[in-house]
Amino acid sequence: MNIETLREYCLSLPLATEDMPFDDTVLVFRLKGRIFACIMFDRPDMVVMKCNPERAIDLRDRFEAIEPAWHWNKKYWNQIHLDSDVDSDLMRELLRHSYNEVNAKLPRKDRVPELI
Repeated sequence: MNIETLREYCLSLPLATEDMPFDDTVLVFRLKGRIFACIMFDRPDMVVMKCNPERAIDLRDRFEAIEPAWHWNKKYWNQIHLDSDVDSDLMRELLRHSYNEVNAKLPRKDRVPELI
């Protein structure tokens, strides 16, 4: 998956928005104001996503391209190298997982239906 396809997929998720809150090199994707993915233009070969802590460890063990995210809480955030051993189907599934993780932490009244 390339960076443009990743961006299009993130924005296709219900109520997903994008903005650049830190500087003009960091693009984040949000659900109801909370970040679920991040792309850094100085590292366009990588995306950062939220993940369930147990699953994050499993993914890091199984895939060379998945590592704890630099400058993020490593318990919950993975960085994934694009064009690696993570195929596009898994990348989309991990983006949905990240979105669902953020959605689950929203107040009940603000949650959207979980993505499958």
